[in-house]
Amino acid sequence: MIRHLLLAGLASAGLVAASASAQTVAVADPEAAVTGTKAWTAANTQIQATYKAQLDQARTRSDAVRRELQPLVQAYQTAAAAPNANQASLQTQAQAIQTREQAAQQEIGRLTLPAQRAQQYALEQLSTRLNEAVQTTVRARNVQLLVRPDAALFAQPAANITPAITAELDRLVPSVQTNPPANWQPGQRGQQAGGAAPAPAAGAVPAATAPAAPARRSSGR
Repeated sequence: MIRHLLLAGLASAGLVAASASAQTVAVADPEAAVTGTKAWTAANTQIQATYKAQLDQARTRSDAVRRELQPLVQAYQTAAAAPNANQASLQTQAQAIQTREQAAQQEIGRLTLPAQRAQQYALEQLSTRLNEAVQTTVRARNVQLLVRPDAALFAQPAANITPAITAELDRLVPSVQTNPPANWQPGQRGQQAGGAAPAPAAGAVPAATAPAAPARRSSGR
């Protein structure tokens, strides 16, 4: 969603000019601009504290599942490496691993869901003002072309206006709420602003970390 909003902002602001004096090219990371704000930092800290019990339980459960599945995965790999491995037996082992992992993911997902909703709600409040922050920043710096850092072959540090966008977001959105209304669904605000809801920041909420079930080994025939 953040990327979509940035691109929409660039288009609506007319940042690529066919002829302009003192053209300036800049780079910006919209996700980093949002997650670098004071509002998000404070909100995420609050979320981690509010849902600490559930998140700790999810991490503990994830570690336990990883330990539980590891010997099963090793047994599968050993059996698969054996000459003339029994494909039916391997398929049964793989299915058992997949079934156990999926059950664990659902369990962990239920534990982390309240924190994830709170994160999405906080991020959505910031993301809906991202267009405005981008447009204000590029106008102030006379930027005619704005690209993501990974799209630039080379850029001087001074060309990165991500901190400036973050500062503008800090001005526009000094704080956000972390308690979504009962009837709130992710994407409601984003759809009104022309996009979908953003995903939670990477690493903020633990996900299921059980090993992926191995694929069925081909017989080669």
